[in-house]
Amino acid sequence: MEFLPENNDLLGIGISLIACSLVGLEREYKNKSAGFRTIVLIGLGATAFTIASRFGVGSDDRIAANIITGIGFIGAGVIFKDKFSVMGLTTAAVIWVVAGIGMAAGMGYHSLALSLSVITVIVLSLFNKVENAMEKLFLTRTIYVEFGDTDTGNLEKLKGMMDEHRIKYTRKTVAKRAGKLSVVFELSADRRNLQQFNNAMMELTYVEEFYYNS
Repeated sequence: MEFLPENNDLLGIGISLIACSLVGLEREYKNKSAGFRTIVLIGLGATAFTIASRFGVGSDDRIAANIITGIGFIGAGVIFKDKFSVMGLTTAAVIWVVAGIGMAAGMGYHSLALSLSVITVIVLSLFNKVENAMEKLFLTRTIYVEFGDTDTGNLEKLKGMMDEHRIKYTRKTVAKRAGKLSVVFELSADRRNLQQFNNAMMELTYVEEFYYNS
């Protein structure tokens, strides 16, 4: 039995470490839940299992295939749903891609692993700027509004004010609790109109509380 890894395996581990470090540094810089160490360890783990799958007996492709299943559990751990939205999907997708990078390095496709890491960093950084630029033109926000009483006429007044500010809205939920009416809307508008709407909301005496979740 060989106790020392082959040169190709050492090269694959090194490529995996470099490639996953590129992605991990970007995640760490943005202070994400899956940071530098987590991303690197996921990539190295995928590389190790892929290398090990080549030395087994029989249908050892199952080891590499089951990496995807295992990564699914890790990805699910960083996804959580609050009252209005789902968070952590991008981080889960990054974990999935990093596992692919590690598997590519373990299989000996070193150029593919490095290329994927560079492309991933570009997508995470450059595409984020594209999203921010689009937000300046058109925003979609979820707003929670609590009225001081249960008078549905106030809700109609609020809808009329949204129309005045050219804000498209969809009512998600409506509830009554402790003698107060609360509503959740999804709003779509350009940044200027939304800001003007926010300023107008501050002056409404029948709105007790409002906040955004986005």
